[in-house]
Amino acid sequence: MTSRTDEALGYEQARDELIEVVRRLEAGGTTLEESLALWERGEELARVCRRWLEGARARLDAALAEEEGEDKADE
Repeated sequence: MTSRTDEALGYEQARDELIEVVRRLEAGGTTLEESLALWERGEELARVCRRWLEGARARLDAALAEEEGEDKADE
């Protein structure tokens, strides 16, 4: 489940926090409970990043389709 806070995160913010989560997991030294909480947070952040990237991709596809339509109309 995504919280309202996650919805407000920008791509760069979510990516940076995800990098920190991964760093902490790789460093070790956390309890099992802390590791699971970090893992879950990482999954949430990855979803936020994926939504941003999918949205950006859709915008690019739409812009390219519009440009292609304009090029065909000019022929």
